[in-house]
Amino acid sequence: MSVSVVFPLEGKRVWVAGHRGLVGSAISRRLEREGCEMILAGREVVDLLRQDAVERFMEREKPDAVFFAAAKVGGIMANDTQPADFLYDNLVIETNIINSAFRSGVSKLLFLGSSCIYPKLAPQPIPEEALLTGPLEPTNEWYAIAKIAGIKLAQAFRKQYGADFISAMPTNLYGPGDNFDLNSSHVLPALMRKAHDAKMTGADEITIWGSGTPRREFLHSEDCADACVYLMKTYSGDDHVNVGSGTDIAILELTRLVCEVVGFEGRIVTDTSKPDGTPRKLMSGDRLKGLGWAPSIDLRQGIERTYRYFLDSVAPAYALQKTG
Repeated sequence: MSVSVVFPLEGKRVWVAGHRGLVGSAISRRLEREGCEMILAGREVVDLLRQDAVERFMEREKPDAVFFAAAKVGGIMANDTQPADFLYDNLVIETNIINSAFRSGVSKLLFLGSSCIYPKLAPQPIPEEALLTGPLEPTNEWYAIAKIAGIKLAQAFRKQYGADFISAMPTNLYGPGDNFDLNSSHVLPALMRKAHDAKMTGADEITIWGSGTPRREFLHSEDCADACVYLMKTYSGDDHVNVGSGTDIAILELTRLVCEVVGFEGRIVTDTSKPDGTPRKLMSGDRLKGLGWAPSIDLRQGIERTYRYFLDSVAPAYALQKTG
């Protein structure tokens, strides 16, 4: 399929906002093949919660393009116990970056949302048109509302000013650079950490939240980064675009797969006193497929890669904490 590149990245100054996060770091690695000049700035350089700091940074750096991957993120527990932080911080970061991008003359911006923007009982697989058609999942509605506001803000600047701002909605992501803290991580890295700890301590079981029946879609962060770069170069439209793998898996089945990769052979116990969240969340990938992109990393392969990263870069630090 012949794809027309409408926004080549070669030679451009590109800011990856949130470059230390899971998807931001993957985008940064992917951009190394594009011949662009990357702008990477941590919190010590620019505080994204401060409008004046973001405006000064944008005026000074003058990026041509922005990959907007910065956000306050977390799993069910973090979302449910920190609703004010998840809503306020994400709203402020979004308004600061999107408005400053327009004011400083950024040519193109890609805003990264989340699959949690869709209604709890959306049709499956979820088409982009399902946005705002029903109630959200209560356990993460604060984060979802903030992300919906980001999509709409990008659309509003496009509608009112003709700004080439687009949005991509990734499904559940995992990969190198993930958060493996059991109190704040998402489901796949949390399962990996639980299985690893159980294996290392000789435990005979692990416990997972809920019934294990909800179905979730997962995409490796490197595939997500590749899709984002692809959209930045080839897509310019009002509508947001789902970014997913096109397949889903039950949480209990996922747990078994993670345990196989990690090498934990004990029992899996389900704690049905804990919430399941949305029963099923599989996004339609028809729009992105129609644009000419498809993922290349299957789930087992991705979990194996992520566990190797965990063993090399994360597990040693946890071991030091225990002995220290």
